[in-house]
Amino acid sequence: MVGIVLLVLGVGCLGWVGYQFFGTNLVAQQAYSQEKDSLKARWQQEAAPSASPSASSKKSTPKAKEPNGRSLPGDAIGLLRIPAFGSDYEVPILSGTDLDILSRGVGHYTSTALPGQVGNFAVAGHRVTHGQPFSRLLELDKGDEVIVETRDSIFTYVIDAPPRSLTVQPTASWVLDPVPGEPAATPPTRALLTLTTCQDLFHSPDRSIGFAHLASTKNKG
Repeated sequence: MVGIVLLVLGVGCLGWVGYQFFGTNLVAQQAYSQEKDSLKARWQQEAAPSASPSASSKKSTPKAKEPNGRSLPGDAIGLLRIPAFGSDYEVPILSGTDLDILSRGVGHYTSTALPGQVGNFAVAGHRVTHGQPFSRLLELDKGDEVIVETRDSIFTYVIDAPPRSLTVQPTASWVLDPVPGEPAATPPTRALLTLTTCQDLFHSPDRSIGFAHLASTKNKG
């Protein structure tokens, strides 16, 4: 009986590990696709001119926002592309960094700047499990591009410090400052991007951090 119990426990543990490393990725990929499709459809709807009063009345009410004008937690705010990862790499950017949010895309630290704004636009993503959007983040080199698309603009950031060059503890909140590493630089004068992910392929409290600066902005209008 003891042997059977141990065998069942072992199989259960293997099943749990298998789900974490494979099952969550399948579920997350479907969620990523739904978030991207929904976001693109919303952009198209918001950009389309009203043909008539009746057409305008049929338009859905825009998503609610917080009093400061930012999206509510979990809302998609943009799309992230990294050309070094291939032409098909496209991940939704969601507002917030809770675990359930990070299972549907990469998350924006809501205490930081918005895409393209002067200051530090910071995002987080899983390196393993839940779609693992940042599985190859440590492969990035200085000069690689990170593209962020919003409803109105396409922002191209260029890597200054590759993520593999800096590892910090999860309490190192300075990486989210308006000018990381320069607390006295207030107010900020440049638009920056910070990328954060787990340092190890397995669960780890350490974080790999990459920094980039905004190189160009293209208005979609």
